[in-house]
Amino acid sequence: MGADERLSIVDHLDELRRRIIICIVALAVAFVAAYVLRDPLVRALKHPLPHGSDSALVTLGPAEPFFIIMKVCAGCALLLALPVWLYQAYAFVIPAVTEQSRRIMLIVVAGVSSLFLAGVAFGYFVVLPVALRFLIEFGDGLFISQLQAGPYFSFVTAMLLASGLMFELPVAMLAFARMGVVTAEMYVRQWRVAIVVIAAVAAALPGGDPFSMFLLMIPQIVLYALGVWLARTFAGPPIWDREAWAGVRGGDAGPDEPDGARPAG
Repeated sequence: MGADERLSIVDHLDELRRRIIICIVALAVAFVAAYVLRDPLVRALKHPLPHGSDSALVTLGPAEPFFIIMKVCAGCALLLALPVWLYQAYAFVIPAVTEQSRRIMLIVVAGVSSLFLAGVAFGYFVVLPVALRFLIEFGDGLFISQLQAGPYFSFVTAMLLASGLMFELPVAMLAFARMGVVTAEMYVRQWRVAIVVIAAVAAALPGGDPFSMFLLMIPQIVLYALGVWLARTFAGPPIWDREAWAGVRGGDAGPDEPDGARPAG
């Protein structure tokens, strides 16, 4: 290994260290901001509860309020720091890719962040109020509901995280199509299987009631259609079609490349 190669590796490691430090600082700043705003943050997470139920949250130990607030602040910090982490990952790899790939990666980073935040917002404003009302009022008249704060905030955090991750479906579909694992036509042919899988995932999420399951399925079906369109628009030939891939690479050859250097189509 020459001196230039060793210097290049050192430069890359130094750049990676700097990006990691930025990610850690972003997480710390986000945690401090969430802790400063802990009171309105906790009230916001209690807001989806049915009217009059928020006062029923109880804690069973002297240290439980502290640990609950720490967990809530940590979850909020992760959510706030996610776009910074994605951008730092993007900024680290862009020197090694082409200009066209940089634009694609920037779009993907923006799309992943936007879809995740949209999923969290959908879970907070649409799914959680319906799910909580159904679950709490299901045994109304038979039981006295007294909600424990720890399990409640764990339930809310898990529901919002799951809702945000489920909204990443189009990105995952496009990634598999770009790798050539599947094609848009395969997505279309297997739409019945996709609906069954979406229903199973929605049923397995926290809550499990039919109303929240139905509310989660509706956007997933729309996002599945969006994923089909993305796969059809931006995906290349399937990975097993070697001749098609050779033709694509041959068509992308530079103007100074001799014809004999292009792979046979």
